[in-house]
Amino acid sequence: MSNSINQKISELRQEYRKGSLLRENLDPNPFALFEQWFDEAVNAAIPDANAMTLATVGLDGVPNARTVLMKEFTDHGVTLFTNRHSNKGKELAAAPVAGLLFHWKELERQVHVRGKVAQTSHEESQAYFFSRPYDARIGAWASLQSEEIPEREWLSERVREFEAKYPDNGKPDCVPLPEHWGGYRVIPQSIEFWQGQPGRKHDRFLYTCAEDGEWEAKRLSP
Repeated sequence: MSNSINQKISELRQEYRKGSLLRENLDPNPFALFEQWFDEAVNAAIPDANAMTLATVGLDGVPNARTVLMKEFTDHGVTLFTNRHSNKGKELAAAPVAGLLFHWKELERQVHVRGKVAQTSHEESQAYFFSRPYDARIGAWASLQSEEIPEREWLSERVREFEAKYPDNGKPDCVPLPEHWGGYRVIPQSIEFWQGQPGRKHDRFLYTCAEDGEWEAKRLSP
């Protein structure tokens, strides 16, 4: 490989100047601060403001990460939905812990969540599944997520088969919830808020949850 790519990398440098995070501006409840930051990301028209990196423990012991979409945020945790037979589903079954990273580049902010993972109930999974567009519900049946397939046409044929089996009649339940599909809730044990600052002297505050459920915030060195 030529050195040109490394030359280009070395030329990429940006100063962060869009905001600061001071202790006096912290909310005692990290969920309230997250809601504020998320609202600001949405109001800034950031595309896919609910996109987050999901990091899991691979079955081979090596960390695994991918970008997914947050579908619910409450004081109980962050929820996403997926095929339970996928790589991430198998990994969460074997080691029910995860890390989440939200990166709102336009605001020079990141939020890092770490915690235990629990499956959502059948009722919660079904309620969200029925809210999805018809094509997405069919896709949940057609895709053997993370498995090798011979070609694109194989998937297209699977889609046609399930469209014939579950035709769109305009009702949410015209496509039933697959048994292999559902939600996962990451229950935060720590939440870190990162705000970019000039000279790489970033503002970082880490909230950790004590056994009594109270949150403590401490400033971290950048």
